[in-house]
Formats: sequence, C-alpha cells, structure tokens
Amino acid sequence: MTCRRCGTPLEKPGDYCLTCNTANADAVVIEFESDRAELTILDEEAIVGRTTVTTRPEGDERLSAVQLRNFAGRVADEVRRKRPETVYAAGERGPLRETRAQIHHEFYRVPDEGTDGDGDVVGWVLDRRGDRALEVVETPPREKIGGSHSTLIGGRKGRRAIGTVAEHPHVKKIVPGPIDAGGTGSRTGLRAKATRAGTNGNVRLLLRDGSSVQENRIVTTAMDRESGERVRADLNEALRDAELQDE
Repeated sequence: MTCRRCGTPLEKPGDYCLTCNTANADAVVIEFESDRAELTILDEEAIVGRTTVTTRPEGDERLSAVQLRNFAGRVADEVRRKRPETVYAAGERGPLRETRAQIHHEFYRVPDEGTDGDGDVVGWVLDRRGDRALEVVETPPREKIGGSHSTLIGGRKGRRAIGTVAEHPHVKKIVPGPIDAGGTGSRTGLRAKATRAGTNGNVRLLLRDGSSVQENRIVTTAMDRESGERVRADLNEALRDAELQDE
C-alpha cells in the first residue's frame, strides 16, 4: 500500500505517512483473545488491512503481569503507527484494559451484546460509524467534577468510579449528588451503574455502598436519548472493566 497523498510505499497497510504527515486510516478495530489480538484497519467504510499480534503464554496458565504488559504494548505499538482517530475493542478484558491504558486515542469498548451473538465485531463498528459523531471533550478528567456536593461514598472505590466516568471522551461534567443513607444494603461493596439516558442525552451514575446510595449527574456531549444510550452503554462497560459493576 502507498500513501494516499504522496505515493510513498508504506511498511504496513494504513500506516501514517511520515514523509508528508498524512493519515491513511481513521480507525482500528481490535478483537482480543487470551493469546492473540486481531487488528482490522479502517479508512472510512473500507478495510485497508489486518494485523495479528500474538503472545506465548506458558502452557495453559494465565498471562503474567509482565507478559500482559508486553502483549498490550505490542498491540499499542501497532495502533500508534496508524495514528487513528478512534479505536474500537472487544474480547478478553485483561489485555483490552492494559492496551487502553497504554494509548491515548479515543477508545470504545464494543459491548459483549453488541454483535448480536454473530461475532462480527467489525460489522458492528461499520454499521455505527455512520452515526453522527459526538463532540470529544478535551478537559482533564479531574476538572470535570464539580457542584455543591463534594463528598463521594465508597472511599477510594467511589473516587475510582467517578474517575473512570470522567475519563470518557464524551463526558463534559460530573455533578455529585446528596447521599441517601436509607437504601438497601449491598453485600458486595461499592457498585456503580450508569442509568438510562434522558431526552437530552445526559445520564445518572448510581453509587451504592452498604445502605448508602448516591445519584450523580453526568453531563455528556450526546444530543438526544439515542446517542446518550450509546454513551451510557460505554460507561457501564468501562465500570465493568474496572471491576466496579457486576458482570
């Protein structure tokens, strides 16, 4: 494959051209398995290439922390050489979470139910890429939190839940709400869940810890309930990845 702009040969399909500083792909779809990752490179609606990254776990054991970081690092390197606008990922949570931590691109996790059981992750992404794009918020996560209530339930886990939500590129602001101590007791520690989007696209983040419940308002860049539901689903996937929500 050659660069679309200057014709320079590219080492791999979809690589960013360093000769004329031109992107030759705008999205990467990653499908993670326990010992490999399949990357599909997209340019608008076209598939311009595929790459497989493998690791070699010893026997049937789970990847060690070092193996996991190295595996994710190799996947992240493949993403960086494309410089895509957006990354979509599905599959094994361990390497997916580690890869997400190593790159700084707009990143979406394809929900487990997103492919309707047919396993066509790329098809799922292509079907939704035509949707109206949402504004990306550049504000640092810490600066997104405000309002008259500053106390969060759940201690460190509560702060981690809020931080997980604040990192989402389509979250503009988080407004912590008052704490209700009259809820039903939780036996599993702090649990977090983003609730159904309103007509304006905003959602609520419910935090439960013991008998305490806190409802926090999440202001998003979604413009209606449908796009707000996409943000809500992605937030819940991120909370599950952070082990703050039941599977």
